[in-house]
Amino acid sequence: MKITILQTDIRWADPTWNVNRADEIVRRHEGTELFVLPEMFSTGFCTRPQGIAEPAGGKGLEWMRRTADECGCAIAGSIAVEEEGRYYNRFFFVKPGGQIEWYDKKHLFTYGGEHYIYTPGSRRTVVEWCGVRFLLQVCYDLRFPVWSRNRGDYDVALYVASWPTPRVEAWKALLRARAIENQCYVVAVNRVGEDPFCQYSGGSAVINPYGKTLAACEDGCACEAEAVIDMETLEDFRRKFPVLNDADAFRLE
Repeated sequence: MKITILQTDIRWADPTWNVNRADEIVRRHEGTELFVLPEMFSTGFCTRPQGIAEPAGGKGLEWMRRTADECGCAIAGSIAVEEEGRYYNRFFFVKPGGQIEWYDKKHLFTYGGEHYIYTPGSRRTVVEWCGVRFLLQVCYDLRFPVWSRNRGDYDVALYVASWPTPRVEAWKALLRARAIENQCYVVAVNRVGEDPFCQYSGGSAVINPYGKTLAACEDGCACEAEAVIDMETLEDFRRKFPVLNDADAFRLE
C-alpha cells in the first residue's frame, strides 16, 4: 500500500485556506491509496473551539468525502467537531463510496486545557482498508501504550498530532517504541508552523516494525513524504519472531 503523509503548516482558524491547501497537495500525488493529515488539520489545535469547530458533516469532512471519491483513495485526519452541544477531537478515516469511520480522542491534553471543553472518546477504533487494519490514535494518546497495545487486531498505528517543538524528541522516540513493541508499522503526521500558543517542527514519518524509518518529512518544513508498506513482510516478521504471543494479558476497565 502506498501512503502519503502531509506535514502541513496550518493557518489558524481558517478552514477554507487549510482545506484548499490540502486539496492541492492531494491532487499532486497520483497512485496514493491513503493520505494522512495532522490533528485538527482544518483549523489548528484549538482548545477554545467555540465558533471554530465544525458541525458534524461540516466543510472539512465533506472535502474528505468528496476527494476520496474523486481520487479513489482514503483520507485520514482529525477535525474539531461540535455535535449536540459537545465538542470532540474526531479522527476521521474516509473511504471512497462515502464510507466514514471515526475515533474520538481518548486522552485529552490536560496540560493544554483540552479536557475542559472536549468530550473524551472511549471506543477503540480499528479500520480496514485494502486488506490493511489501521488503529486510529491522536497526539497525546501516544504517551499511553496500553491504549495502543496490539491485540492482534491491527497492522498499522496511525498517529495524527499537533505536537509542539519543545517535546518533539519525545514524539520521535515514542513513535519508534510503539512500532517495535507492537510489531506494526507506524504512520505519524505532525504539523509545522505556529499558532497563537505553540511552535511545531513536524517529525512526521513512516516507521516499520523493526523501528526503521521508511520515509520522513524534513523537520520544520511543510512537505510530504511517501512510503509503501508491505503486508507480506509484516506477516513474515510476526511469524518468524512471534513477540506478541508472549504479551501480558490485561483488560481495560
